[in-house]
Amino acid sequence: MPMVDILILGAGWTSTFLIPLCTSRSLTHASTTRTGRDFTIPFSFSPDSDDLEPYRVLPDAHTVLITFPIDRPGAPERLVRLYRASRSGGLEATGFIQLGTTGIWDGPRKAIKTDPPTPVENKWYDRHTPFVPNARASAEIELLGLSCAETPTTVLNLAGLWGGGRSMRNWVGRVAPTKEVLRCKGSLHMIHGLDVARAILAIHGSFSKAAGQRWILTDGRVYDWWDLASAWGSPPSSSPFISGSTSGVPGGRNGEENNNEVEVKKEEDEDKMHGPHARWVRELMRETGVRALPRDVGLLGRAMDSREFWEVFGLGPVRARLEGW
Repeated sequence: MPMVDILILGAGWTSTFLIPLCTSRSLTHASTTRTGRDFTIPFSFSPDSDDLEPYRVLPDAHTVLITFPIDRPGAPERLVRLYRASRSGGLEATGFIQLGTTGIWDGPRKAIKTDPPTPVENKWYDRHTPFVPNARASAEIELLGLSCAETPTTVLNLAGLWGGGRSMRNWVGRVAPTKEVLRCKGSLHMIHGLDVARAILAIHGSFSKAAGQRWILTDGRVYDWWDLASAWGSPPSSSPFISGSTSGVPGGRNGEENNNEVEVKKEEDEDKMHGPHARWVRELMRETGVRALPRDVGLLGRAMDSREFWEVFGLGPVRARLEGW
């Protein structure tokens, strides 16, 4: 099997952007899935197995991209060691990129999704900011500890992913099902699939700049959930918030009561069309003294600083401000 530039372990959403970009830049690639669908190589990573055979079907590669999460102690070392050991020839350096998430800097999460989340501290976070490792982050630390001349390693902690069929607009009703949950929503950080692919290839082209390092990848912006929820609303089909109609509102005997009935009907009509989120945001702004949107970054909780990656690799995101949504 010929050597390739990029080996994608776990061809999924990211590969739909990465493979076309590789093709456009004349970079060779191969990818795996569990079943070998769509002409991919069948491969399944077993974190506790030292069996070398599954790795023999994989091609030699300059860069191996790990798209699936690893959360078992010893599993990163096993993957790197078995891949290297399964090579028949004298393979030179192979770089390993693990895709992670900026969620490792999140505050505590509630067990029940409809409960208001515990807000994170109002401050800026960058790739050097300490975090409390979970199982996945601990495995990433282990992978970074393996970095050496033969196997340079790096971790890309990605913000929320969008592009293709992914749109946060469709998540408003699930992210903020009630006004009280929306009250606690602050910042949102995103990165488009094309910019993820560009970042991967930038590392591939200059792996020495990334070796042993963890990076944060966002589009360089901090979005305000109130701002987005107010502008987008929530489609009635996915947000059945209206439990009644204006026919259940008693008629008044004076002008003030009639005006109140008209206002209630207007609000219910708006909710039926766009969901209640715009109304909730207006109420929250009034209750909290927010005069305009988006709110100041200092009010949004976590703010992610990803400048260092873009500066080190001489790039900038090309799909920002949620264009095309």
